[in-house]
Amino acid sequence: MSSRALRRLRGKQRGQEALDLGEAGGEEPQQQEEQGAAEGVEDLEEEESVLHQAKNNSSRKAKKNKNQKNLSNIYELICDAENEAEKLSADDDTEKVVGSDEPGDEKKDNRNTEKICLKQEEKSAKSGEGKKKKKKKKKKISPGDTQEDVAEDDIDALLETIERSNGLTLQNEEHLGGSDSKPVLYVEHKNLNPDTELKRYFGARAVLGDQRPRQRQRQFHRSTWMTIPKDTWPRFSRPGISMTLLQSQDGLQYFTFEHSRDYQQVQFKFLDAVESMDPNNIVVLLQMNPYHIDSLLQLSDVCRIQEDQEMARDLVERALYSFECAFHPLFSLTSGSCRLDYLRPENRAFYLALYKHMMFLEKRGCPRTALEYCKLILSLDPDADPLCMLLLVDFLTLRSREYHLLLRLYQDWEEHRNLSQLPNFAFSVAMSHFHLSQQEDLSAEERDRQRHKADLLLQKALIMFPGVLMPLLDRCAVQPDTTVSSHEFFGPKSQMGQSPALSELIGLYVGRTHDLWREGGVLLWLEESVKEVLRRVDTKDPLVEDCQNKRKQRYQSAPRNIHRHVLLSEIKEATSALPLEVRAQPVMGFDPLPPLDSVTSYSRPERQHVGASNESTLSLFFRSLLPNFNLQDGPNREDDMEVARAGRELNQEVNRLMEAMRDMLANIRIPEPPRDDNPDPDVDVDDPDREWD
Repeated sequence: MSSRALRRLRGKQRGQEALDLGEAGGEEPQQQEEQGAAEGVEDLEEEESVLHQAKNNSSRKAKKNKNQKNLSNIYELICDAENEAEKLSADDDTEKVVGSDEPGDEKKDNRNTEKICLKQEEKSAKSGEGKKKKKKKKKKISPGDTQEDVAEDDIDALLETIERSNGLTLQNEEHLGGSDSKPVLYVEHKNLNPDTELKRYFGARAVLGDQRPRQRQRQFHRSTWMTIPKDTWPRFSRPGISMTLLQSQDGLQYFTFEHSRDYQQVQFKFLDAVESMDPNNIVVLLQMNPYHIDSLLQLSDVCRIQEDQEMARDLVERALYSFECAFHPLFSLTSGSCRLDYLRPENRAFYLALYKHMMFLEKRGCPRTALEYCKLILSLDPDADPLCMLLLVDFLTLRSREYHLLLRLYQDWEEHRNLSQLPNFAFSVAMSHFHLSQQEDLSAEERDRQRHKADLLLQKALIMFPGVLMPLLDRCAVQPDTTVSSHEFFGPKSQMGQSPALSELIGLYVGRTHDLWREGGVLLWLEESVKEVLRRVDTKDPLVEDCQNKRKQRYQSAPRNIHRHVLLSEIKEATSALPLEVRAQPVMGFDPLPPLDSVTSYSRPERQHVGASNESTLSLFFRSLLPNFNLQDGPNREDDMEVARAGRELNQEVNRLMEAMRDMLANIRIPEPPRDDNPDPDVDVDDPDREWD
């Protein structure tokens, strides 16, 4: 048995035996031979004792390995124990081969040696592979690897890579730098969640509070971007809405929502409930169909009128959740290349749900999130702009302090949309330059340049739209100077001379953005610009006459989408300027001012008037006299329809007469009798004792 095997059986490793002084200084050959002989004798003497202690050592090592599992570096200890076990087994095999002295066992020994060599090679190969794997695991992560891991974990990075692969971003951010590489109407998913903005303002603890994380067995399994499902909502079941891809053309995808037959029947019931003018009928319909879109939007308006803002917002969010669950796999909220035609009635509810949700977010104090939804609505149909979001996007950008975004939108769209002809853009762009001039991180030259540009733009806006100044000062509770109020250019004459369409736009801008002009320094800047405009008017600047001619030629009549936007905004200054034909039309909250050229996929069947529903006042009168009288028993149906139509007209006339009588009775005032100093007419004042003959 070799000395190496004896050391392994004793539990010693290389380098653990005591060092001899002769090794350092170099030993003579005789001393080495004597030492080797002594070691051989000791090996023969200790062979029997070591074999006896081998079993005890193996049990001790097993106990030692179990105790070592509780240490910190478990990986290395296990590897050392495996290596030692492999070495011990290899040494034992060699000992068996060397210790066999019988001549008949030579072939067996050779075979054993070959097997042992093969085993050792296989074990060494396995150990090498294990070491390589361990080295790979312990390998430090390079900065490139960290970027890949972060990109996999970060949802926004994933979306960005997908959009780059689809060609949605124009160029790399490294070449253009910053947010300019993204499209103007680029929508970020994280900004669609209002909690992101609230956390930025108040912190995560203030927003989340003591909210517990969701349980594993939650009711809603689909993850959405626009809304977060609530446990208080009814269990979601598909209401019958689906989205289909109509066509793909010039890099744009045109989608539309579709209603199933069951959903169409629910829609007809909803229209009947609206005509009944009873909100309780809509509530009953929602109990049977909790995710019917138009019922949710209509009932949300009822709750908002009753000042139940929380319930109104919850109903709109439920409608958005129902829409998002019906999205087509190719429909993207962020790409800006997906289109929805507003002419289809099935798509209008999605526009209105987004608009109502955006207004709730703006009132809640989340202008940045509301701006993201505004860009989303504008990206669905930027050419037609059915809800006229261009009248609102400037206000939200100023509220969220995204001045560069407004300037970029103005520069990109001014050529083909003439944004300078809208009062809101004319004043808001000037205000953006003014706020940029107030930033301290800019250089002095840049601030002066921004201030000079802001002055010129504001003066041009005041010359083009002089009717803005006096209503704006009135809403800001500022008393103008007599030189301004009495001047012909800004006086009442300028407001009376403007067209109704221009008055509508000016009233909308003043009623929406008057709070922005109350900020510090803005009114002083406005005062300086007004003085300069008066000086230019008195000196007969040619720009004044040019703008006056433009006002007369343009703004003759506002398009239908502006009227629709004014009705949705509910701003008194703008709604009062609406034309009479628009105000006379009935406005429904689920479809305000529908397009005249709507594309209908299905129509509502004509209602069959049965029983007393089609009976007029005249027919009821005859029925009271003759119980067997019935209009439906006539032989000719056309005659029945004419009689029913005449009865309805008579019924309307009777109702109008009754209303007029109620108004007349309510306005009747009984005059008091004339007051007379002599209460008794039979008694003469001069002679009270005198009586009539």
